Amino acid sequence: MTANLSRRLTALLIAAVLLLPACASAGTPEAGARTGALTWTTWSGYEEFLKLLEGTYPDIALEYLPYSGGNRTGYSWIQMRNDDIADIFITSQILDETLAEERLIDLSAYSFINGFSTSVLDQVSVNGGVYLLPVNYAMYGIFYNKTLMDEYGWEVPGSFEELEALCGEITEAGLLPGVLGTQLTGNTFSAVFNLAKTSWLTTPEGAAWERDFLAGSASAAGMWEETMAYIQRLIDAGMFHTDPKDRNNPDMLLDYLGNRKAVFFTGVMTVNITEIPETGDKLGLMPYIGEDGSKNIYMYNPTSYIGLSRRLSQPGNEEELEKAVRLLSLLFSEEGQAAFITDQTPCVLSMQNGAGLPEDSMIYDAQQAMRGGRAFPMTYAGWERVLADMGQAYKEWFRGENGMDGPGCIARMDALQQHALEQSEQLYFCESTASFTLEETGELAGKALGSAVGADAAMIPVGSFYKDALSLRACVTGKLYAGKISVDEVSAILPAFDGEYAVMTMTGAQAKELARAGFDPEEDGKPFPYVLTVRGGGEPEDGEVYQVAFLMKGYTEEAAGAYSAQVREGFLRDFLRSYLEEQKTVSPGGNPWE
Repeated sequence: MTANLSRRLTALLIAAVLLLPACASAGTPEAGARTGALTWTTWSGYEEFLKLLEGTYPDIALEYLPYSGGNRTGYSWIQMRNDDIADIFITSQILDETLAEERLIDLSAYSFINGFSTSVLDQVSVNGGVYLLPVNYAMYGIFYNKTLMDEYGWEVPGSFEELEALCGEITEAGLLPGVLGTQLTGNTFSAVFNLAKTSWLTTPEGAAWERDFLAGSASAAGMWEETMAYIQRLIDAGMFHTDPKDRNNPDMLLDYLGNRKAVFFTGVMTVNITEIPETGDKLGLMPYIGEDGSKNIYMYNPTSYIGLSRRLSQPGNEEELEKAVRLLSLLFSEEGQAAFITDQTPCVLSMQNGAGLPEDSMIYDAQQAMRGGRAFPMTYAGWERVLADMGQAYKEWFRGENGMDGPGCIARMDALQQHALEQSEQLYFCESTASFTLEETGELAGKALGSAVGADAAMIPVGSFYKDALSLRACVTGKLYAGKISVDEVSAILPAFDGEYAVMTMTGAQAKELARAGFDPEEDGKPFPYVLTVRGGGEPEDGEVYQVAFLMKGYTEEAAGAYSAQVREGFLRDFLRSYLEEQKTVSPGGNPWE
């Protein structure tokens, strides 16, 4: 079944062989000598780069380790904790520096690192080593209608006083100074958090406070008052008008800035336009404004980070390590970086120093700010359990709802974090005695689905593969590892597509034949394997009739028609969580479905 779970791609890489530094193992399991493909976790955004690989040299093969669930970053670090990462490790946030240091190779001695500015390397350094490098990045700040500004003769403000004065002129002209994206309350939190970084969160004091607050040893009270007063001034200036319909950020920008209702848009977003399609009005991007203008900053968000598994440095793996280094060298070359930048991503930039922009580019100033150390990575690691509720509090404040204000938001922040820490143990509702394989995880999901919906059996597709740069998201593609199980683990191992299921009527013989054939949605002869799980265990009886449960999008229209599919609403994550809570302990091959 392994051959069905992975697809191999031959990647052609640059010819230059680099001098490899000696790297010691750091407690990773004995891997032994190996030959063959480098493992690579599927990750979006690399499509053009993979085409570049395919067209270069035929000496390196990549074996894709499937994952197509809805929490790639969370799952990547679950794999990191369990020392089960791919040779080429990809993630979107550095969530644990200690784990990165333990599990990954220090890249600081390799020549491809020379293309990065000192400020960027300082921000990703861990105890003098560099274990994860940003592939490219998106810039964030405050968008504005540049054409409208030019027509009125308004200058981009350089200080908060200038911004307040400009907002007064904009109001007098009959326009809204600014709007704020609120569809996702997490984004509302992020916008406020980014503004806070203009005052003190980028300072050593602010960084120390954030670390202590998340650990439960510091309070927002006594620290956030100045920031909240700053936010109140933005509200009073008219910068935080909210959309009554809570539309998504791109729609809001096109409406308010495109239709000249407002001048500024504050949010967390990457746009794929530099001008309004209907009017030709050009967009600009300015930094988050500090009090006196001395700390005006942009935020940047790496689209992904990449590193190499420490196991590649073990004796016997010299050839694989050399190939992996050449892969990263191509990735961080001018040609490799160009594969990530298109006309559809005008806010996405290469991290490389040599990647220049024309001075009239929308994000030219942002690029210069990043190279000058006046841009900071946008990350909210550790805030996951409170940011949505905090964003809701901010939204209520901006809208004048429920009596919320700055002091109320401070109190809410403290209360939410304390509650999250107090309830942390309750997040775990089951324990696995051992790590599951992908097939065993599919079997467990089948038991949960089948028992929840009253079926006799369940058919779960597992695995994923890249085809024309796309991966199917209807499969179980994450494994369950040994240890305590929380809602994060449950969400990580399940398909991104969820919300309904289907029950089909078929004989045992038909079910076995369908399982043998696999799930072939593209009808290209490359099926996803099915895991067939039957109530009571074993295989279905040929002549018996069974009600078989299927995942959303985990079956073909042909099968639905042939076996009278009944489509119903229901979330697999809810079924699995309830099943795990009932079982309390699970093990591979255990927990019979009676």
